[in-house]
Amino acid sequence: MKHQRSLLVLLVLSIFLAACASAPAEEMPTALLPAGMAYAEGKEIYFIHTEASDEAVAGLLTDMMSSPVVYVPSLAQVPAESLAEVYVFDNGLEGMGPLGFQADVFDNPPGTPGYTPLRRLNVVTWVDPANARLLTSVSEILSAEQAGEVTIAQPGVVINMPFVVWDGGKR
Repeated sequence: MKHQRSLLVLLVLSIFLAACASAPAEEMPTALLPAGMAYAEGKEIYFIHTEASDEAVAGLLTDMMSSPVVYVPSLAQVPAESLAEVYVFDNGLEGMGPLGFQADVFDNPPGTPGYTPLRRLNVVTWVDPANARLLTSVSEILSAEQAGEVTIAQPGVVINMPFVVWDGGKR
């Protein structure tokens, strides 16, 4: 009798464990977010916009991506040493950038010491838009600035722009 009880317990335990092993694991919820294409160190990357410190910029990005970008004014208070850079063009070559011109350019992609998703907005303006050419790295932008081809303005806007696909990685 004792032996039968032990077998019964073992059988019930086996059935329970088998049921647990075959039951589908609860799936993690996922979100579909539109990614923008940009450049970092001369290579294509993809990123998302999640928050911006400026209400007008948040609205512009929300409309552009058809996905909400949350207005978070306190992002503007993040110390400069905690920010990376994003360069956005306001004239020149037409393209998929937020202002209708070439795609953005980022510094410090993931895997580099300065990576952070928090980006200080730099607005790049071609002095003579007829001479605009595609720039795909920060070094090209800074060289163009030094040559007097572009100007760079920092309007004090911070945007949370995490990378989702980059050279050598993805989320």
